[in-house]
Amino acid sequence: MNNVHVVDATMFWSPTGGGVRRYLLTKQAWLAGQPGWTHTIAVPARAASRTGEARLPSVPLPFSGGYRMPLRRRAIADRLVDLEPDLIEAGDPYVVAWAAVDAARRRQIPAVAYCHSNLETMARLVAGKRLGNTAARAARAYARGVYGRFDRVFAPSESMRRHLVDWSIPHAVCQPLGVDSETFHPSRASARWREWLGIEPDTRVLVFAGRFAPEKHLDVLADAVDLLGDRYLLLAIGHGPTPPPHSARVRVLSFVADTDELATALASADAFVHAGDQETFGLSVLEAMACGTPVIARRAEGLAELVDSTVGIGVESGSVAAFAEAIDALFSRDRAALGQAARTRAEANDWERVLPALLTQYRSLLHGAAAREPRVAVRPIAAPGR
Repeated sequence: MNNVHVVDATMFWSPTGGGVRRYLLTKQAWLAGQPGWTHTIAVPARAASRTGEARLPSVPLPFSGGYRMPLRRRAIADRLVDLEPDLIEAGDPYVVAWAAVDAARRRQIPAVAYCHSNLETMARLVAGKRLGNTAARAARAYARGVYGRFDRVFAPSESMRRHLVDWSIPHAVCQPLGVDSETFHPSRASARWREWLGIEPDTRVLVFAGRFAPEKHLDVLADAVDLLGDRYLLLAIGHGPTPPPHSARVRVLSFVADTDELATALASADAFVHAGDQETFGLSVLEAMACGTPVIARRAEGLAELVDSTVGIGVESGSVAAFAEAIDALFSRDRAALGQAARTRAEANDWERVLPALLTQYRSLLHGAAAREPRVAVRPIAAPGR
């Protein structure tokens, strides 16, 4: 095959960023330097805004921060077929995923899925305690139904891969995300950054960067800083459906699109904090580590694979007291040594190491190493968007 055209299709696309967007744009830029490969990102948007981007039919999703919802499965599949891909990767498990499988079968090409979110835990969160177990069972059945139709399913962490296998999706493999360790670098640290924000030199600055959503538990971080007292400041960078916490010890900055600017913030803080307990990977945590910044994170799911005592503190409990204790304990340790260890670990996950492994996965599929039919028996379920 002289030239391979990879098409990534997902509804997880917003003008203001996100981890999936970062992954796809990084992959596209890297593939541009690989002879024999071309790449298109197919996303729901009003119009294709850049070279290498294709528009999927969609409608606005209210109160979502700019996301759009693809609804017409057949129209999306037609659009994907028109792009003439040699391999399709679906970045969400909803209508786009079903359409991606349809398009791949029509073109007789491999279809892979990247599992960026845990449907079971999301279902529990939305349904609440009363209906949580029922919703979780339904989510597992749905995940088995959609992911069972792909030739391979990528998981960003080993914990997510285990979840997929538990859901009877044995053809799941761990394919982690990466970091641009040249952009996210300790040299980005700047005293002027603190001056620009009006932060006193002796203030202990804790930074969180990401989507403001219930599962991130920003309220826990804010309450922990309040408990610790005036010397601490939480800088929350981002936006989302959940209003940011209001506190004299919390400063909110809107989403930072420029990666150099974000790297400066991460490198200039004293520590990165993350109380989320549902992360399938933790891209912002890895970016902070690449900046040589120690991390305090909930020891759960994908974050537990990134953060341990050598690079910061993994917090076993999600309570305010537990995070306050961890934050206080971090400042009694050698933060320079922690930052150096964090940097070393992040370098091992640079995109230049991660993306060649992804290309190996693609090649094995393109060369026929994977079956073209579903690898698991699935029950007929109501597929969306017909």
